[in-house]
Amino acid sequence: MTAPRRILLVNGPNLNLLGVREPGIYGHETLADVEALVTATAAEAGYEVRAVQSNHEGVLLDAIHAAREDCAAIVINPGGLTHTSVVLRDALSGVALPVAEVHISDVLAREPFRHHSYVADVAVVHVTGQGVAGYADATRRLLATLAG
Repeated sequence: MTAPRRILLVNGPNLNLLGVREPGIYGHETLADVEALVTATAAEAGYEVRAVQSNHEGVLLDAIHAAREDCAAIVINPGGLTHTSVVLRDALSGVALPVAEVHISDVLAREPFRHHSYVADVAVVHVTGQGVAGYADATRRLLATLAG
């Protein structure tokens, strides 16, 4: 059986407001810009992207579970769920796919409650504080782990 040539891009709560919400922290790029960037970056390595964004945790969990069937890896910006969601962490762990965790801002330079990530221990790639460009870096680094 041939390994899938698709990655799942997951964006959590409030990331639908990129470009509008706190542009001093998150920049002016939109979620559509993020999805286009990851799609173009993955295509460089011959991968396609399925993108999901939701403000509802269960929708994200369902998408992660479904990725077992046809994805090789997951790039995720869990948004605020990074710091609160054990079930999101467990879903990522449970599907046993390589994970890249991305944060647009430098979460360690922000409020103390943002310093802990429930996703960190299941991710093989971590990118923070690079703005939207961090998604491309995370995608390339994650796909490099698949190549061996």
